[in-house]
Order: sequence, then C-alpha cells, then structure tokens
Amino acid sequence: MPSPFPGMDPYLEGEMWQEFHDRLANQISVQLMPLLAPKYVALLAKRYVLDRPLLGIFDLPTERILYPDVHIVAPRVQPVPGLSTAEEVTPGSAGVVVTEPAAELASPVSEEVPLLSVEIRDVAQRRLVTLLEILSPVNKRGEGAREYAERRMELLQTRTHLLEIDLLRQGRRIPLLGELPPASYYVYLSRAPRRPFTQIWPIPLREPLPTVPVPLLPPDPDVPLDLQAAVRACFDLVGYERLLDYSGPPPPPELDEEDAAWVAEILRRNA
Repeated sequence: MPSPFPGMDPYLEGEMWQEFHDRLANQISVQLMPLLAPKYVALLAKRYVLDRPLLGIFDLPTERILYPDVHIVAPRVQPVPGLSTAEEVTPGSAGVVVTEPAAELASPVSEEVPLLSVEIRDVAQRRLVTLLEILSPVNKRGEGAREYAERRMELLQTRTHLLEIDLLRQGRRIPLLGELPPASYYVYLSRAPRRPFTQIWPIPLREPLPTVPVPLLPPDPDVPLDLQAAVRACFDLVGYERLLDYSGPPPPPELDEEDAAWVAEILRRNA
C-alpha cells in the first residue's frame, strides 16, 4: 500500500528513518541505473559517522538534555542510632556508613552510524561524476553537522556535481548565503560549472516530491530522478504504513495548526 500522504510521509522522520534512508538510497540507484547505462553506473557507497543518539535530532541546551533509562533507586534504610534515614550501614562493613545513590543515569555514548549515498561514476575511468546525498539526522546536528559541512566544502572544490536531498523537517539546513524559501523539505543541486551557486527545490509538506535533474559529464544530458516514485517504491516494498504509528502526531518538530489539521484530515480519510 502507498503512504497516505501525497508527498513525503512525516511519520518516517522518527524511529524508522535509518531503515528508510538506506532503502531510499537503494531505490534511487535502482531507478537511475537503466537511465545511465551503458556509460555510467549508480553505485551505493557506505560510510560511517560518529553520533550520539541519546541527544536526539536537535542540539539541545545543556540544561535541557534528557536521557532515557532513568533508574530510581529506593534507599534500603537500616535505622542506626544517631544517623539520618538517608544513610545506611553496609552489612559486614564493621560500622562503615555509606549513602545509597538517588538515581542511576545513562551516559551519552558515541556510536558509528552507517550512511548510504549514491555515486554516479563513468564506467570507462570510474570517475565520481555526481554524488547524491540523502541527509540524515547525524548530518544536521552537533559534530555530525560540522563533519558534513567540511566534507561538503571539500567536495565543492572538485569537479563532482553534488545533489543533496533533505527530507527531514528538523535540524540544520546546509550552509548557503541568503535566505531559503520557506518549506518543509529541500533538494539542492550544485553543478560543478555553476559554483558557487546552488539550485534549490523547496518542497511543501502537502505537495508531492519533485522530479529533479541528475547531471553527468558534458555533453551528456541530465537524467531525471523521480523522488516521489522512489519513496513510493520503498512503501511498496516494505509496507511502512503497517509499521508507522499514525494514531498520534508526527515526530517533532511540532506542526503548525494548519498543517496539523491537514495531517489529521489525511489520516481520517485513509482510516
């Protein structure tokens, strides 16, 4: 079954994102491969980025960071003359007094997050012609955002075209000079001959995802990438509508009143 939404499904921006991210990269490769043959090929490339998943999508101020798995420990009080009830005698300790901890919290632990991108390479020389990046939460927060910005800057110094797909409403947008048109999602295309300029496709929540060009080596023309067809193929293959919890609001950030009402109406009609 397809997604109930005409464009991007905002409910994918939660716990299913990593699975969807990899699936979408694969479907983009599958869609492009016959359009590129025999001169080019669309390969999947995996890299790993350090992330702190407990910090969530946004960089929260330190005083607002919350961690899961809080374990509240109730003190086992053994009354001792002259001691407060918050203190306890450890058995066999010959009168040594210890105090039980009030809580046990998890520490943020970095982990390596695998990210798939799509590389368009020419068959003859294996040159990287165009890189397609699907932005992930790790690219849009903290150290991951800084790492991605540095990697992006290095790539922009080369002759490789860069197509960036941002289907996440939260987190930082890529660094550009000037104001982006307001939208929920974006596609950015930096063509090597046109730098430093970047083409932008703003995508409202309520509209289908666009078909965007994928540039190749001159004089070869662009090939089209139908992003909505790629997302639809992911739903057809996996059936995300069976896995997503449509009973509540989408993952954060919170929608404005009009978009929230629109989402509720879409779900009501498809119930």
